[in-house]
Amino acid sequence: MSLSPRRWSPIHGAPYRPVPHRPSRIAPEESLARAAELRARMDERRTVRQFAADPVPLQVVKDAIACAATAPSGAHQQPWTFVLVHDAGIRQQIRKAAEEEEQISYDGRLGDEWLAALRPLGTDKVKPHLTDAPALIVVFQQRYWLGEDGAKHKHYYVDESVGIAVGMLLTALHLSGLAALVHTPSPMRFLSEVLNRPANEKAFAVIPVGYPAPDCEVPDLVRKSLDQVMVEI
Repeated sequence: MSLSPRRWSPIHGAPYRPVPHRPSRIAPEESLARAAELRARMDERRTVRQFAADPVPLQVVKDAIACAATAPSGAHQQPWTFVLVHDAGIRQQIRKAAEEEEQISYDGRLGDEWLAALRPLGTDKVKPHLTDAPALIVVFQQRYWLGEDGAKHKHYYVDESVGIAVGMLLTALHLSGLAALVHTPSPMRFLSEVLNRPANEKAFAVIPVGYPAPDCEVPDLVRKSLDQVMVEI
């Protein structure tokens, strides 16, 4: 399969230049079948905190990141950076720093209501998934970008854009047979330091990726039904 050789460059201030878009229309019966299959497969997705140490095909992870990077974004500015970390030493640094922050959070920073909300999930300040999983994807949001003259240019709808991209990343990983977890230690400034990211980037999430451990367990949870999340008018 050939990919476009065109390279992205900033289009800020460029004139509108539309191109034809004529995707093939899927027959209704095929569309229904695909939608039902996707719904069933996504209903199997679970957040995993116990990972096997087995390596994962890195190209699968890279393809999932490429899928995430197709997400819509404000003014098509694509304000995201995905840092793929498989170096064991760096993952250990991330875990150490994250657990230091989590210690403070679980010892009082989160507050009683938040801790009560987390209790059914069985989480605590120890984060073995950050070193057990063979790969981490650290997602950064780009708050602004720099022009060739060094001038700062604002990105728009950054939180929304990066959030959509992360959702698409989780979907791609799951459909490719890998498990994942969205981990958001707070604050996350240490990630910029450990990974040597530029000043315009702010950490958004850490996503461990791998296969579930043989003895993996997950909380006994029930998702809301369609009629509980959808209003039809």
